[in-house]
Amino acid sequence: MTRQITDTPPPTGSTTDWLADRALRGLINVVLKLPYETRVPMMGSALRRAIGPLTGYRQRAEDNIALIYPDMGPYDRRAMAEACCDNFGRTIIENYSWQDFGKRLSETAPTGPGLAALAQASADKRPVIFVTAHFGNHEAPRQVLTRMGYEIGGLYRPMQNSYFNAHYAATMTSWGGPVFAQGRRGTMGFTRHLKSGGMGTLLFDVSAKGIALPFLGQPAHTSTSAADIALRLNAVIIPYFGIRQPDGLSFAVEVEAPIAHTTAPDMMLAITQRLEAQIARNPHQWFWVHRRWKARKNASSV
Repeated sequence: MTRQITDTPPPTGSTTDWLADRALRGLINVVLKLPYETRVPMMGSALRRAIGPLTGYRQRAEDNIALIYPDMGPYDRRAMAEACCDNFGRTIIENYSWQDFGKRLSETAPTGPGLAALAQASADKRPVIFVTAHFGNHEAPRQVLTRMGYEIGGLYRPMQNSYFNAHYAATMTSWGGPVFAQGRRGTMGFTRHLKSGGMGTLLFDVSAKGIALPFLGQPAHTSTSAADIALRLNAVIIPYFGIRQPDGLSFAVEVEAPIAHTTAPDMMLAITQRLEAQIARNPHQWFWVHRRWKARKNASSV
Protein backbone atom coordinates (compact mmCIF):
# COMPACT_ATOMS: atom_id res chain seq x y z
CA MET A 1 0.00 0.00 0.00
CA THR A 2 1.29 3.46 -0.91
CA ARG A 3 1.64 5.86 2.01
CA GLN A 4 0.28 9.38 1.70
CA ILE A 5 2.42 12.46 2.06
CA THR A 6 1.13 14.81 4.70
CA ASP A 7 -0.21 18.23 3.65
CA THR A 8 0.50 18.13 -0.09
CA PRO A 9 -1.76 20.61 -1.94
CA PRO A 10 -3.16 19.90 -5.42
CA PRO A 11 -0.61 20.79 -8.13
CA THR A 12 -0.82 24.25 -9.69
CA GLY A 13 1.56 26.26 -11.82
CA SER A 14 2.32 27.84 -15.14
CA THR A 15 1.74 26.33 -18.56
CA THR A 16 5.51 25.99 -18.87
CA ASP A 17 5.61 23.96 -15.63
CA TRP A 18 2.79 21.75 -16.91
CA LEU A 19 4.51 21.16 -20.26
CA ALA A 20 7.87 20.45 -18.62
CA ASP A 21 6.22 17.95 -16.31
CA ARG A 22 4.47 16.20 -19.20
CA ALA A 23 7.70 15.94 -21.17
CA LEU A 24 9.67 14.55 -18.22
CA ARG A 25 6.82 12.26 -17.18
CA GLY A 26 6.64 10.86 -20.73
CA LEU A 27 10.38 10.23 -20.77
CA ILE A 28 10.24 8.51 -17.39
CA ASN A 29 7.37 6.26 -18.48
CA VAL A 30 9.33 5.20 -21.58
CA VAL A 31 12.58 4.64 -19.70
CA LEU A 32 10.86 2.59 -16.97
CA LYS A 33 10.02 -0.06 -19.57
CA LEU A 34 13.72 -0.76 -20.13
CA PRO A 35 15.87 -3.14 -18.05
CA TYR A 36 17.21 -1.48 -14.92
CA GLU A 37 20.86 -1.64 -16.04
CA THR A 38 19.84 0.19 -19.24
CA ARG A 39 17.36 2.72 -17.88
CA VAL A 40 19.64 4.21 -15.22
CA PRO A 41 22.53 5.23 -17.51
CA MET A 42 20.03 6.24 -20.24
CA MET A 43 18.29 8.67 -17.87
CA GLY A 44 21.66 10.00 -16.81
CA SER A 45 22.57 10.58 -20.43
CA ALA A 46 19.24 12.32 -21.11
CA LEU A 47 19.86 14.82 -18.30
CA ARG A 48 23.47 15.31 -19.32
CA ARG A 49 22.97 15.74 -23.06
CA ALA A 50 19.47 17.16 -23.51
CA ILE A 51 17.37 18.04 -20.45
CA GLY A 52 20.21 19.64 -18.49
CA PRO A 53 21.17 22.10 -21.24
CA LEU A 54 17.56 22.85 -22.24
CA THR A 55 16.33 23.54 -18.71
CA GLY A 56 19.34 25.58 -17.67
CA TYR A 57 20.42 23.01 -15.07
CA ARG A 58 23.83 22.56 -16.68
CA GLN A 59 24.46 26.30 -16.87
CA ARG A 60 23.40 26.79 -13.26
CA ALA A 61 25.75 23.99 -12.23
CA GLU A 62 28.60 25.62 -14.18
CA ASP A 63 27.90 28.98 -12.53
CA ASN A 64 27.96 27.43 -9.05
CA ILE A 65 31.14 25.50 -9.82
CA ALA A 66 32.78 28.72 -11.03
CA LEU A 67 31.79 30.44 -7.77
CA ILE A 68 33.40 27.75 -5.64
CA TYR A 69 36.32 26.84 -7.90
CA PRO A 70 37.22 30.15 -9.61
CA ASP A 71 40.54 28.78 -10.88
CA MET A 72 38.93 25.83 -12.67
CA GLY A 73 39.04 26.11 -16.45
CA PRO A 74 35.88 26.16 -18.60
CA TYR A 75 36.46 22.65 -19.98
CA ASP A 76 36.70 21.15 -16.49
CA ARG A 77 33.67 23.15 -15.29
CA ARG A 78 31.61 21.84 -18.19
CA ALA A 79 32.76 18.27 -17.51
CA MET A 80 31.82 18.50 -13.83
CA ALA A 81 28.46 20.09 -14.62
CA GLU A 82 27.70 17.31 -17.10
CA ALA A 83 28.69 14.65 -14.57
CA CYS A 84 26.41 16.36 -12.03
CA CYS A 85 23.48 16.27 -14.47
CA ASP A 86 24.22 12.61 -15.21
CA ASN A 87 24.06 11.76 -11.50
CA PHE A 88 20.87 13.82 -11.17
CA GLY A 89 19.19 11.86 -13.96
CA ARG A 90 20.30 8.52 -12.57
CA THR A 91 18.98 9.47 -9.14
CA ILE A 92 15.55 10.43 -10.50
CA ILE A 93 15.00 7.14 -12.29
CA GLU A 94 16.48 5.07 -9.46
CA ASN A 95 13.94 6.57 -7.08
CA TYR A 96 11.10 5.92 -9.52
CA SER A 97 12.43 2.36 -9.74
CA TRP A 98 12.45 1.94 -5.97
CA GLN A 99 11.82 -1.82 -6.06
CA ASP A 100 14.58 -2.51 -8.57
CA PHE A 101 16.77 0.00 -6.76
CA GLY A 102 16.23 -1.94 -3.53
CA LYS A 103 17.18 -5.20 -5.23
CA ARG A 104 20.33 -3.60 -6.58
CA LEU A 105 21.23 -2.57 -3.02
CA SER A 106 20.30 -5.93 -1.49
CA GLU A 107 23.92 -6.91 -0.86
CA THR A 108 25.13 -3.44 0.11
CA ALA A 109 26.34 -3.41 3.71
CA PRO A 110 26.46 -0.01 5.42
CA THR A 111 29.68 1.01 7.13
CA GLY A 112 30.69 3.67 9.60
CA PRO A 113 30.83 4.56 13.30
CA GLY A 114 27.20 5.69 13.33
CA LEU A 115 25.90 2.11 13.10
CA ALA A 116 26.65 1.37 16.75
CA ALA A 117 24.97 4.60 17.86
CA LEU A 118 21.96 3.77 15.69
CA ALA A 119 21.61 0.29 17.20
CA GLN A 120 21.84 1.74 20.73
CA ALA A 121 19.25 4.44 19.99
CA SER A 122 16.90 1.81 18.56
CA ALA A 123 17.30 -0.35 21.65
CA ASP A 124 16.64 2.66 23.90
CA LYS A 125 13.68 3.80 21.74
CA ARG A 126 15.42 7.15 21.40
CA PRO A 127 14.51 9.31 18.37
CA VAL A 128 16.96 9.36 15.47
CA ILE A 129 17.29 12.11 12.88
CA PHE A 130 19.35 11.18 9.84
CA VAL A 131 20.71 14.19 8.00
CA THR A 132 21.85 13.89 4.42
CA ALA A 133 22.17 15.90 1.23
CA HIS A 134 21.50 15.85 -2.50
CA PHE A 135 24.66 13.87 -3.05
CA GLY A 136 25.10 10.54 -4.82
CA ASN A 137 21.63 9.15 -4.20
CA HIS A 138 20.23 10.33 -0.86
CA GLU A 139 17.69 7.47 -0.80
CA ALA A 140 20.32 4.70 -0.91
CA PRO A 141 21.03 4.79 2.87
CA ARG A 142 17.31 4.74 3.71
CA GLN A 143 16.83 1.76 1.38
CA VAL A 144 19.69 -0.18 2.97
CA LEU A 145 18.78 0.59 6.58
CA THR A 146 15.10 -0.16 5.94
CA ARG A 147 16.11 -3.58 4.65
CA MET A 148 17.93 -4.10 7.96
CA GLY A 149 14.66 -3.59 9.83
CA TYR A 150 14.65 0.13 10.64
CA GLU A 151 11.53 2.13 9.74
CA ILE A 152 12.67 5.52 8.53
CA GLY A 153 10.33 8.34 7.60
CA GLY A 154 11.25 11.77 6.36
CA LEU A 155 10.63 15.48 6.06
CA TYR A 156 11.03 16.72 2.51
CA ARG A 157 10.87 20.02 0.67
CA PRO A 158 8.38 19.99 -2.23
CA MET A 159 9.83 20.84 -5.65
CA GLN A 160 9.02 24.21 -7.21
CA ASN A 161 7.26 22.49 -10.15
CA SER A 162 4.24 21.17 -8.27
CA TYR A 163 3.07 19.07 -11.23
CA PHE A 164 6.31 17.10 -11.18
CA ASN A 165 6.39 17.09 -7.39
CA ALA A 166 2.95 15.44 -7.24
CA HIS A 167 4.23 12.19 -8.72
CA TYR A 168 7.95 12.36 -7.81
CA ALA A 169 7.13 12.75 -4.10
CA ALA A 170 5.10 9.53 -4.27
CA THR A 171 8.34 7.62 -4.82
CA MET A 172 9.30 8.42 -1.21
CA THR A 173 6.04 7.08 0.23
CA SER A 174 5.98 3.69 -1.46
CA TRP A 175 8.21 2.17 1.23
CA GLY A 176 9.73 3.06 4.59
CA GLY A 177 8.16 5.21 7.29
CA PRO A 178 5.79 8.19 7.01
CA VAL A 179 6.91 11.13 4.90
CA PHE A 180 5.91 14.73 5.63
CA ALA A 181 5.96 17.77 3.34
CA GLN A 182 8.00 20.66 4.75
CA GLY A 183 5.95 23.37 6.40
CA ARG A 184 4.46 24.09 9.81
CA ARG A 185 2.02 21.16 9.87
CA GLY A 186 4.46 18.79 8.18
CA THR A 187 7.20 19.62 10.68
CA MET A 188 4.74 19.06 13.54
CA GLY A 189 3.85 15.64 12.11
CA PHE A 190 7.52 14.77 11.66
CA THR A 191 8.20 15.79 15.26
CA ARG A 192 5.32 13.68 16.58
CA HIS A 193 6.71 10.71 14.66
CA LEU A 194 10.10 11.18 16.29
CA LYS A 195 8.66 11.68 19.78
CA SER A 196 7.45 8.09 19.78
CA GLY A 197 11.01 6.88 19.27
CA GLY A 198 10.74 7.03 15.49
CA MET A 199 13.43 7.67 12.90
CA GLY A 200 13.39 10.18 10.06
CA THR A 201 15.57 11.69 7.37
CA LEU A 202 16.02 15.38 6.64
CA LEU A 203 17.92 16.87 3.68
CA PHE A 204 19.56 20.08 4.84
CA ASP A 205 21.51 21.32 1.81
CA VAL A 206 19.03 23.64 0.09
CA SER A 207 18.73 27.39 0.53
CA ALA A 208 16.25 28.09 3.33
CA LYS A 209 15.31 30.68 5.91
CA GLY A 210 17.72 30.31 8.78
CA ILE A 211 21.33 31.29 9.25
CA ALA A 212 24.15 31.95 6.80
CA LEU A 213 26.81 29.29 7.28
CA PRO A 214 30.05 28.90 5.34
CA PHE A 215 29.64 26.14 2.77
CA LEU A 216 32.51 25.44 0.38
CA GLY A 217 33.91 28.86 1.23
CA GLN A 218 30.77 30.91 0.54
CA PRO A 219 27.88 31.89 2.86
CA ALA A 220 24.85 29.65 2.32
CA HIS A 221 21.51 30.14 4.08
CA THR A 222 20.75 27.02 6.07
CA SER A 223 17.76 25.91 8.11
CA THR A 224 18.50 24.87 11.69
CA SER A 225 15.43 22.59 11.85
CA ALA A 226 17.40 19.36 12.17
CA ALA A 227 19.43 20.64 15.12
CA ASP A 228 16.46 22.41 16.73
CA ILE A 229 14.36 19.23 16.69
CA ALA A 230 17.26 17.08 17.89
CA LEU A 231 17.89 19.37 20.85
CA ARG A 232 14.20 19.59 21.73
CA LEU A 233 13.64 15.82 21.63
CA ASN A 234 17.11 14.67 22.71
CA ALA A 235 17.33 12.83 19.40
CA VAL A 236 20.49 11.25 18.06
CA ILE A 237 21.46 13.10 14.88
CA ILE A 238 23.42 10.98 12.39
CA PRO A 239 24.73 12.04 8.96
CA TYR A 240 24.58 9.38 6.27
CA PHE A 241 25.41 9.34 2.58
CA GLY A 242 24.85 7.12 -0.45
CA ILE A 243 27.99 7.40 -2.59
CA ARG A 244 27.75 6.30 -6.21
CA GLN A 245 30.45 3.86 -7.23
CA PRO A 246 32.46 3.92 -10.49
CA ASP A 247 30.10 1.47 -12.24
CA GLY A 248 27.35 4.12 -11.96
CA LEU A 249 24.85 1.65 -10.48
CA SER A 250 26.25 0.54 -7.13
CA PHE A 251 26.59 2.50 -3.89
CA ALA A 252 28.61 2.65 -0.74
CA VAL A 253 26.48 3.63 2.26
CA GLU A 254 28.34 5.49 4.99
CA VAL A 255 26.68 6.03 8.38
CA GLU A 256 28.79 8.63 10.13
CA ALA A 257 29.37 9.31 13.81
CA PRO A 258 26.57 11.27 15.52
CA ILE A 259 26.73 15.05 15.76
CA ALA A 260 27.40 16.23 19.32
CA HIS A 261 24.61 18.24 20.96
CA THR A 262 25.86 21.80 21.41
CA THR A 263 24.05 24.79 19.90
CA ALA A 264 21.91 24.66 16.78
CA PRO A 265 24.29 26.85 14.70
CA ASP A 266 27.35 24.84 15.73
CA MET A 267 25.57 21.56 15.03
CA MET A 268 24.49 22.70 11.56
CA LEU A 269 28.04 23.86 10.88
CA ALA A 270 29.35 20.42 11.86
CA ILE A 271 26.78 18.75 9.58
CA THR A 272 27.77 21.07 6.73
CA GLN A 273 31.41 20.18 7.23
CA ARG A 274 30.57 16.48 6.94
CA LEU A 275 29.01 17.18 3.54
CA GLU A 276 32.01 19.28 2.49
CA ALA A 277 34.27 16.30 3.21
CA GLN A 278 32.13 14.08 0.97
CA ILE A 279 32.15 16.67 -1.82
CA ALA A 280 35.95 16.96 -1.57
CA ARG A 281 36.19 13.25 -2.39
CA ASN A 282 33.50 13.17 -5.10
CA PRO A 283 32.68 16.75 -6.18
CA HIS A 284 30.62 15.72 -9.22
CA GLN A 285 28.15 13.79 -7.06
CA TRP A 286 26.68 16.86 -5.34
CA PHE A 287 23.68 18.50 -7.02
CA TRP A 288 25.31 21.72 -8.24
CA VAL A 289 22.02 22.49 -10.02
CA HIS A 290 20.53 23.90 -6.80
CA ARG A 291 20.45 27.65 -6.11
CA ARG A 292 22.40 27.00 -2.92
CA TRP A 293 24.03 30.42 -2.57
CA LYS A 294 21.15 32.69 -3.55
CA ALA A 295 20.81 35.88 -1.52
CA ARG A 296 18.20 36.14 1.22
CA LYS A 297 17.12 39.24 3.13
CA ASN A 298 17.32 39.57 6.91
CA ALA A 299 19.35 36.40 7.42
CA SER A 300 21.69 36.08 10.39
CA SER A 301 25.19 34.69 9.92
CA VAL A 302 27.65 32.64 11.90
